[in-house]
Amino acid sequence: MFVIPVYIEAGVCGFESPAAQYTELGVSLDELLIKHPDATFIGIASGNSMQEVGIFEGDLLVVDRAEQADNGDVIVANLNGLFVCKLLDKTNARLLSASPLHKPVQLTPADEFQLEGVVTLSVRMHRQTPELLKCTP
Repeated sequence: MFVIPVYIEAGVCGFESPAAQYTELGVSLDELLIKHPDATFIGIASGNSMQEVGIFEGDLLVVDRAEQADNGDVIVANLNGLFVCKLLDKTNARLLSASPLHKPVQLTPADEFQLEGVVTLSVRMHRQTPELLKCTP
Protein backbone atom coordinates (compact mmCIF):
# COMPACT_ATOMS: atom_id res chain seq x y z
CA MET A 1 0.00 0.00 0.00
CA PHE A 2 1.28 3.45 -0.86
CA VAL A 3 0.77 6.37 1.51
CA ILE A 4 0.69 9.78 -0.14
CA PRO A 5 1.51 12.57 2.33
CA VAL A 6 -0.27 15.86 1.69
CA TYR A 7 1.06 18.79 3.68
CA ILE A 8 -1.02 21.96 3.55
CA GLU A 9 -0.17 25.05 5.56
CA ALA A 10 -2.45 27.98 6.25
CA GLY A 11 -1.88 30.96 3.98
CA VAL A 12 -0.27 28.96 1.17
CA CYS A 13 -1.84 29.65 -2.22
CA GLY A 14 -0.93 26.27 -3.68
CA PHE A 15 0.79 23.07 -2.79
CA GLU A 16 2.82 20.36 -4.42
CA SER A 17 1.03 17.54 -6.18
CA PRO A 18 0.25 14.71 -3.72
CA ALA A 19 1.68 12.26 -6.26
CA ALA A 20 5.06 14.00 -6.29
CA GLN A 21 6.25 12.10 -3.22
CA TYR A 22 4.98 8.93 -1.65
CA THR A 23 6.26 6.27 0.69
CA GLU A 24 5.47 2.58 0.78
CA LEU A 25 3.84 1.44 3.99
CA GLY A 26 5.19 -2.11 3.63
CA VAL A 27 2.10 -3.77 5.07
CA SER A 28 -1.36 -4.34 3.63
CA LEU A 29 -4.54 -3.13 5.29
CA ASP A 30 -5.50 -6.78 5.74
CA GLU A 31 -2.34 -7.40 7.75
CA LEU A 32 -2.79 -4.19 9.70
CA LEU A 33 -6.49 -4.52 10.57
CA ILE A 34 -7.36 -8.23 10.55
CA LYS A 35 -5.93 -10.34 13.37
CA HIS A 36 -7.39 -13.71 12.28
CA PRO A 37 -7.79 -13.65 8.47
CA ASP A 38 -9.06 -17.23 8.23
CA ALA A 39 -11.78 -16.53 10.80
CA THR A 40 -12.83 -13.06 9.63
CA PHE A 41 -15.62 -11.93 7.34
CA ILE A 42 -17.01 -8.56 6.30
CA GLY A 43 -20.68 -7.64 6.54
CA ILE A 44 -22.70 -4.57 5.61
CA ALA A 45 -24.62 -2.78 8.36
CA SER A 46 -28.28 -1.96 7.90
CA GLY A 47 -30.64 -0.04 10.12
CA ASN A 48 -30.05 2.69 12.69
CA SER A 49 -29.97 0.82 16.00
CA MET A 50 -26.18 1.02 16.40
CA GLN A 51 -25.54 4.65 15.43
CA GLU A 52 -24.70 5.66 18.99
CA VAL A 53 -21.60 3.42 18.84
CA GLY A 54 -20.63 4.76 15.41
CA ILE A 55 -22.12 2.08 13.14
CA PHE A 56 -24.30 3.52 10.39
CA GLU A 57 -26.36 2.14 7.51
CA GLY A 58 -24.04 0.86 4.78
CA ASP A 59 -20.89 0.69 6.92
CA LEU A 60 -18.63 -2.31 6.50
CA LEU A 61 -18.29 -4.48 9.62
CA VAL A 62 -15.16 -6.56 10.11
CA VAL A 63 -16.33 -9.58 12.12
CA ASP A 64 -13.82 -11.91 13.77
CA ARG A 65 -15.09 -15.39 14.67
CA ALA A 66 -11.88 -16.23 16.58
CA GLU A 67 -12.28 -13.45 19.16
CA GLN A 68 -13.86 -14.30 22.52
CA ALA A 69 -17.05 -12.26 22.94
CA ASP A 70 -17.02 -10.25 26.16
CA ASN A 71 -19.80 -8.40 27.93
CA GLY A 72 -20.46 -5.13 26.10
CA ASP A 73 -18.82 -6.18 22.81
CA VAL A 74 -20.46 -5.34 19.51
CA ILE A 75 -21.30 -8.70 17.97
CA VAL A 76 -22.97 -10.19 14.93
CA ALA A 77 -25.33 -13.06 15.65
CA ASN A 78 -27.92 -15.19 13.93
CA LEU A 79 -31.10 -14.76 15.97
CA ASN A 80 -34.04 -16.86 14.83
CA GLY A 81 -32.77 -16.87 11.25
CA LEU A 82 -31.90 -13.15 11.06
CA PHE A 83 -28.42 -11.66 11.23
CA VAL A 84 -28.25 -8.90 13.83
CA CYS A 85 -25.55 -6.53 15.03
CA LYS A 86 -26.00 -5.75 18.73
CA LEU A 87 -24.20 -5.13 22.01
CA LEU A 88 -23.78 -8.34 24.00
CA ASP A 89 -25.11 -8.41 27.58
CA LYS A 90 -23.84 -11.81 28.74
CA THR A 91 -24.80 -11.19 32.37
CA ASN A 92 -28.52 -10.88 31.57
CA ALA A 93 -28.58 -12.98 28.36
CA ARG A 94 -29.71 -10.02 26.27
CA LEU A 95 -28.85 -8.29 23.02
CA LEU A 96 -28.84 -4.51 23.28
CA SER A 97 -29.20 -1.81 20.68
CA ALA A 98 -27.09 1.30 21.06
CA SER A 99 -30.24 3.38 20.55
CA PRO A 100 -32.87 3.97 23.23
CA LEU A 101 -35.49 3.69 20.46
CA HIS A 102 -34.95 -0.09 20.34
CA LYS A 103 -35.78 -2.35 23.27
CA PRO A 104 -33.34 -5.00 24.52
CA VAL A 105 -33.91 -8.51 23.22
CA GLN A 106 -34.09 -11.10 26.00
CA LEU A 107 -32.66 -14.41 24.84
CA THR A 108 -34.72 -17.46 25.84
CA PRO A 109 -34.20 -21.22 25.42
CA ALA A 110 -36.83 -21.10 22.65
CA ASP A 111 -34.64 -18.72 20.60
CA GLU A 112 -32.39 -20.02 17.88
CA PHE A 113 -29.18 -18.11 18.67
CA GLN A 114 -25.73 -18.44 17.11
CA LEU A 115 -22.93 -15.97 17.82
CA GLU A 116 -21.22 -15.32 14.48
CA GLY A 117 -18.37 -13.16 15.76
CA VAL A 118 -17.13 -9.96 17.37
CA VAL A 119 -17.14 -6.74 15.37
CA THR A 120 -13.52 -5.63 15.65
CA LEU A 121 -13.89 -2.53 13.49
CA SER A 122 -16.21 -0.77 11.12
CA VAL A 123 -15.46 1.21 7.99
CA ARG A 124 -17.58 4.24 7.17
CA MET A 125 -18.69 4.19 3.56
CA HIS A 126 -18.92 7.80 2.38
CA ARG A 127 -19.77 6.69 -1.12
CA GLN A 128 -21.50 3.44 -1.97
CA THR A 129 -19.79 1.42 -4.66
CA PRO A 130 -21.75 -0.58 -7.26
CA GLU A 131 -20.18 -3.80 -5.93
CA LEU A 132 -21.56 -3.17 -2.44
CA LEU A 133 -24.98 -2.20 -3.75
CA LYS A 134 -25.25 -5.69 -5.27
CA CYS A 135 -24.75 -7.18 -1.79
CA THR A 136 -27.48 -5.26 0.01
CA PRO A 137 -30.96 -6.77 0.24
